[in-house]
Amino acid sequence: MNFDELFGHLGQHTVDGLSKGAIYALVALGYTLVYGVLKLINFAHSEVFMVGTFAVVGTWSLLGATNDPGLGMMIVFLLAGLVGGALASGATAVAVERIAYKRLREMNAPPLIFLITAIGLSLVLSESFGLWQGRLIVGMPAVLPQSTAFTIGDTKVSNTQLVIVISALVMMAALDQFINRTRYGRGVRAVAQNPDTAALMGVNKDRVIMLIFLLGGLLAGAAALLYCLRYGNTRFNVGFLLGLKAFTAAVLGGIGNLRGALLGGLLLGVVEVYAATLTTSNWEDVAAFVVLVVVLLFRPTGLLGESLGRARA
Repeated sequence: MNFDELFGHLGQHTVDGLSKGAIYALVALGYTLVYGVLKLINFAHSEVFMVGTFAVVGTWSLLGATNDPGLGMMIVFLLAGLVGGALASGATAVAVERIAYKRLREMNAPPLIFLITAIGLSLVLSESFGLWQGRLIVGMPAVLPQSTAFTIGDTKVSNTQLVIVISALVMMAALDQFINRTRYGRGVRAVAQNPDTAALMGVNKDRVIMLIFLLGGLLAGAAALLYCLRYGNTRFNVGFLLGLKAFTAAVLGGIGNLRGALLGGLLLGVVEVYAATLTTSNWEDVAAFVVLVVVLLFRPTGLLGESLGRARA
């Protein structure tokens, strides 16, 4: 156990973990939105994220993105990557719901059928991209080259880490305000709490469901851009392990709770970095799921367990 390395550079490892966990949190929000309204675990959401990473690569390729393009073009590439990734992931999420889940809802299919369908869709999407794009790692230019944004003591915060964490917090705050303060958000909370009563009050359940898939997809696309900035590559199965960890983050924070998804994602990222520092990087995945089990033993509903339908007005 390398305690000297961990506690000697605790601030640095915490910053690294927060930037990693912010990506988990954005993807976890998609799981939380769908579960909060439909009580459905949408395992295809991990591949919605994967589609977003390839959309970012494709957008940058079309625009001729290069390493260290200069401030003006860097902003253009980042905004274009955000729009491309969000639109691709959002469209994929809506298509998944319209093509598969909508029909199952109309047939009153049991929950197990939804779960099997979600797993099947996940495999179809990942393997389709494996055949189309190849099964090797796909690199991309360093549109935002890493440099130190500022230093606090011995802790260096890079520009990439700053962009990732601030972007995730801003998008989380925007989603929280949308759900709690807007008319469409009230519709989402109404359907989550009691879909039959909501329908009697004039809420269109079908539109609400399509909206939550769209929102989850848009956030997954944004997470895809942040992932590309942090890691600089993607692959056809990039969503598998990240999706599992994002789902773990949602459960850890309290699935169905938006702020819980953010807390769970950030906590999970920090735990992984701490574990990798104490031991080796091979143990970070083990540590993440061990923490989940321990927390659920004492808090079965997660750290902030509360249904979406009971969110504050």
